[in-house]
Amino acid sequence: MKRPIAEIRKSMPKDEVLYDLAEFFKVFGDTTRAKIICVLFRSSLCVNDIASVLGMTQSSVSHHLRVLKTSRIVKHQRAGKEIIYSLDDEHIKRIFDEGFEHGRE
Repeated sequence: MKRPIAEIRKSMPKDEVLYDLAEFFKVFGDTTRAKIICVLFRSSLCVNDIASVLGMTQSSVSHHLRVLKTSRIVKHQRAGKEIIYSLDDEHIKRIFDEGFEHGRE
């Protein structure tokens, strides 16, 4: 049987793509960020409300939201004086749901 080593090598994504993918998933590796994502599944909220739900400081929540925003996991919009955060798109929910499903198996 012929081993498909050369074909596999050709089909491998470029290192830059794999680096970006690894960085994306690294963001999910923090419990606090996972909690924030779970909160945002339920509703779009401002930093104060997220902090209140999680029993955390505004400063800590803001720090984690900055990481999530940079990774394009959450987005924000201004509503008067407040900034409201929400999940960036449906992909995030699907990725998280797959993770939950995998954990239940």
